[in-house]
Amino acid sequence: MAGGIEKLSLKREVGLIGAISFIAGTMMGSGIFMSPQSVLINIGSPGGSLVIWAACGVLATLGSLCYAELGTVIPESGGEYIYFLRIFGQIIAFMFAFSFVIVMRPASATGIALSFAEYAVAPFYHDCTPPELVVKCVAAAGIMVLAIVHSMNVRLAIFIQVFCMCFKLVALTVIIVGGLVLLFNGNSNHFEDSFKGSNVEISSIGISLYQGLWSYDGWNTLNYLTEELKYPEVNLPRAVMVSIPMVTLLYLLVNVSYLFALTPKELMSSSAVAVTWGNKVLGSWGWVMSIAAALSAFGSLNGTFFSGGRLCFVAAREGHLPDILAMAHVNRLTPSPALIFTTAISLLVLIPGDFQSIVNFFSFTAWFFYAITLSGLLYLKIKKPELPRPYKVPVVIPILVLLAAIFLVLAPVIDNPAIEYLYVTLFIFSSVLVYVPFIHYKICPGLLEKLTVFLQLFLEVAPADKNL
Repeated sequence: MAGGIEKLSLKREVGLIGAISFIAGTMMGSGIFMSPQSVLINIGSPGGSLVIWAACGVLATLGSLCYAELGTVIPESGGEYIYFLRIFGQIIAFMFAFSFVIVMRPASATGIALSFAEYAVAPFYHDCTPPELVVKCVAAAGIMVLAIVHSMNVRLAIFIQVFCMCFKLVALTVIIVGGLVLLFNGNSNHFEDSFKGSNVEISSIGISLYQGLWSYDGWNTLNYLTEELKYPEVNLPRAVMVSIPMVTLLYLLVNVSYLFALTPKELMSSSAVAVTWGNKVLGSWGWVMSIAAALSAFGSLNGTFFSGGRLCFVAAREGHLPDILAMAHVNRLTPSPALIFTTAISLLVLIPGDFQSIVNFFSFTAWFFYAITLSGLLYLKIKKPELPRPYKVPVVIPILVLLAAIFLVLAPVIDNPAIEYLYVTLFIFSSVLVYVPFIHYKICPGLLEKLTVFLQLFLEVAPADKNL
């Protein structure tokens, strides 16, 4: 079948509105409903927390502009993976693919799925904590539903993304308007001496940025589906410049509204600040915020699935994962084998999943690779200035974001040198032990070929070409 069928291509179906929805929808997940109290606890003051949220927005915007240049210089799907492959070569690219497939994307998807599940079941458990088994079953159901949707129809996945983004924009607007009503009623005394008690130690700032940046994760989503983007050289930078400043402004206004309604002490003691805000401001309608937060997390999980499945697909196409993962369904033209694989890993991570540790180790690993990506952009700017660049950023921007990435990797390790960070680092470099025998020397190719043919027939898939 592989040799006798015309190769397929992923469709370019994502326009500018879809692109903005994917970035904004993936970013605006559970973070803005969960992270404000963590930022406030670490930085110590309402004014300081707003500065952290603004700084995270600026960093995400600058980082995504750097990625927009990379996405137009190297117009292929796969995000960091494809950039490592084209700039640094096979081993660094495989290290990223291995870490991304086994740790980063499943950890991110599982963390968001757990947030979705917590909010989805909250209205049924008014006065007590929902049972862990119930939360994990609902999280697993959310992952499975989205896996089926992405395997069946790209347009349906885009519709879900746009719908969830519209709904979460409405929810955030309710919070902002509620804050304005409180302001006009004179509830601004929580901002008196707003910087009093600020923690300005390097470690406190670093951990606060970690918590805030979790809410901005997804700023690089489009770079994973460049080949499905219409006119990427135009729409990629445009989508970035519309979506991320919009999200930053919304986050700042939402945080101000939280602080109008809740004292800093109330906010810091809340486990889900949007629900606490809803109960205090909306009264008997407080449950609406729980549903809004659940839908918001569902939209973010949907965007995460899009990029996760695509990276498996691209890495397999380059020979770093089994061939079956580089194939698309012959009728629906979706990378269903890669999506099934990503789903299976995510469900395995869900079994022992703990939300806080997932956030920490995901952030550490992600910013480690962001730093390498930005080094690659600087290398291309200095060594290969002749490459066609439909979009360019000044060289000072990647330098600034690279310094911030190095700070974010080192700050938590210096502050709290937990053994887990060593385990994560060893895991990243252990990928070389997999690469040498199985990718470089291709041990056991016959068994994989037989399995590939069986799965190809069973799943009705065929090899897919690049969209260039």
